[in-house]
Amino acid sequence: MRLTKILKKYNINNQIRANEVRVIDENGGNLGIMSLAEALNLAQSKNLDVVEIVKTANPPVVKICDYGKFLYQQEKTEKKQKAKERGDEMKQIRLTFNIGKHDMEVRAKQTEEFLKQGLKVQIEIVLRGREKSHKDLATEKLKNFLNSIQHPYKIIQDIKSSPRGLTIVIG
Repeated sequence: MRLTKILKKYNINNQIRANEVRVIDENGGNLGIMSLAEALNLAQSKNLDVVEIVKTANPPVVKICDYGKFLYQQEKTEKKQKAKERGDEMKQIRLTFNIGKHDMEVRAKQTEEFLKQGLKVQIEIVLRGREKSHKDLATEKLKNFLNSIQHPYKIIQDIKSSPRGLTIVIG
């Protein structure tokens, strides 16, 4: 499905309609402006394709390369860009004051998965009623939780008190 989107983006070989094109070779060197027929002959002699990269330029820019490898590189760069976009995303883990040991381990594993994906994680310990008077115990529980995380992390925002309890942001 994704490959079809990329296939529609680029014209190759005889799909290119311009008479003159600016040619870039497989190593990224500029070969200058030449007729499309010359570019096709040059590519054919090297068993490569002519791929139209910039349609709107005058004359259009084409690259002599292996089309399959070109698509692979484009897909890789697209994935990297999406990963960077997700880097600002923040996940939230909620703990309670009386959380059990096993539940704490499960939340720690979830946090590790988020950190492996390169996401920021906001850990919140919710305090209700009389629990609010024991913030020192809640802080201790939060520090124990942070110690149980195996994956390396960096504290982005230190432990902060809020009306609902305590929060910390790691990444």
